[in-house]
Amino acid sequence: MLANRRSLLLGAGALGAAGVLPRFAIAQSTGADRRPSIAIAVQKISNSNTLEVLREQSNVGERVLFSSLWEGLIGRDWLGGLKAVPELATEWKRISDNVVELKLRQGVKFHNGDEMTAEDVAFTFGPERMFGDTLPVADGRTIAISGDRIPTRAGRDLPAEVPAVARRSFPALQRVEVVDKYTVRFHNATPDVTMEGRLSRYGAQIISKRAYIECETWFDWARKPILTGPYKVAEFRADQSLRLVAHDEYWGGRPPLREIRFIEVPEVSARINMLRSGEVQFACDIPPDQIEGIEGDRRYEVQGGTILNHRLTCFDKNHPQLVDARVRRAFTHAIDRQAIVDSLWAGRTVVPRGLQWDYYADMYVADWEVPKYDPAEAQRLLKEAGYKGDPIPYRLLNNYYTNQTPTAQILVEMWKQVGLNVQIEMKENWSQILERSNTRAIRDWSNSAPYNDPVSSIVNQHGPNGQQQQVGEWRNDEMTRLSVELETSTDRARRKQVFRRMLEICEREDPAYTVLHQNATFTAKRREIGWKAAPAFAMDFRAGNWKG
Repeated sequence: MLANRRSLLLGAGALGAAGVLPRFAIAQSTGADRRPSIAIAVQKISNSNTLEVLREQSNVGERVLFSSLWEGLIGRDWLGGLKAVPELATEWKRISDNVVELKLRQGVKFHNGDEMTAEDVAFTFGPERMFGDTLPVADGRTIAISGDRIPTRAGRDLPAEVPAVARRSFPALQRVEVVDKYTVRFHNATPDVTMEGRLSRYGAQIISKRAYIECETWFDWARKPILTGPYKVAEFRADQSLRLVAHDEYWGGRPPLREIRFIEVPEVSARINMLRSGEVQFACDIPPDQIEGIEGDRRYEVQGGTILNHRLTCFDKNHPQLVDARVRRAFTHAIDRQAIVDSLWAGRTVVPRGLQWDYYADMYVADWEVPKYDPAEAQRLLKEAGYKGDPIPYRLLNNYYTNQTPTAQILVEMWKQVGLNVQIEMKENWSQILERSNTRAIRDWSNSAPYNDPVSSIVNQHGPNGQQQQVGEWRNDEMTRLSVELETSTDRARRKQVFRRMLEICEREDPAYTVLHQNATFTAKRREIGWKAAPAFAMDFRAGNWKG
């Protein structure tokens, strides 16, 4: 055990900051519409200052975009184990290993009153909105995205992030065939056993073709998208608030709330104070050490728990001190993960078996483990690698993730005790975190599993089209080849062998990242409100999950 771990953990866990309490009036029901309006204090609304899922690929975005605004052909049962369920499609079937056919739900109305048809689906997955000039990938090569914007045939420029994310999610999608008004077929360039999962993931939601085309600029669209969800955008004030109002033509029935307002409040103490003062009915991203104090008042309760998201530390193997894999391996063995879970999380989360989740079912590698906490082995590896104590920068956001800053402080001390000289560099946003320079070395991140297959995480985030390789942090040729095989093979036994080998490469031999713990999210609310938290960042306010 670390000699000074107890005092270190207690000190870091007690860190906190008071913020200035902003004041917001909560809208009241008036006239004939007696449905309530609610307000929700969140740490952040959007990293990109847009509401477009192909730009806002984030934990904070998932909370406000699902399932209030965006909906896909295949949905997720937020309160039923996150299993796939019919949403804008009522049924689907395999035509071949490369083709999936879906029947669309009839009578679905967009927020502008138009009916959703197969034309909207085909346009959603077309070059004008999603892929730009990129082509389907069948051989695992990385997608080349040059410049900040990609011209499309519709004459509107796409931000470069959009086709990059689209090809990460759908690397081999060739086209969407319109069979008839309510039938579509997705054609892939390669066999893909995960196509149904891809169609349920974050970024596969359907938009209004007419509304998109009629917007003057892409940003006009992205800040007020026209969708099918139970609520629609009334006002979006970047870095401040998002106001949604009921979409009363919603196919799933009249929404139970008249209005939802998400209010951006970075400080935990301010969010809690707003809940207690009645300014908001929900306060999100509550650290575990605050739960007992909130629930000490019987008017409030805290819901939540572990979610399909793991917290990671990522490595840039181009940094001079990290080129040698033995140094990165030393980082992984110097971490006492269980101590972090016990102290900062009060045992409310767990140390998982690497970058995987048990809902992978038969693809779950049950005998895998994260690198063992072994300070002696870490010291041996550093000595063998010839590390001389040179500084290694650690880029960090200030509590973007719950307990992020105290976790980082504990990690720095754990690394210090084996001889690693890690120095925190606090950054303001993700662009600064990912910026290429000679100071980019290690950083924080989290990875989700949007559907129940390893492709959804280890390939999507660390494979040839994943963010870590796209930003130039890390690459491994064998990992690239295996990513292609995992995405295109239909042999499930072989796929599991491939996945295990990918874990060996990414977590032990040539570390791209190291998993810290499974993430958890906690939301405080007024006790009398009948609402249940999902095992996800998303907050569901449809009719089946509200009594108030």
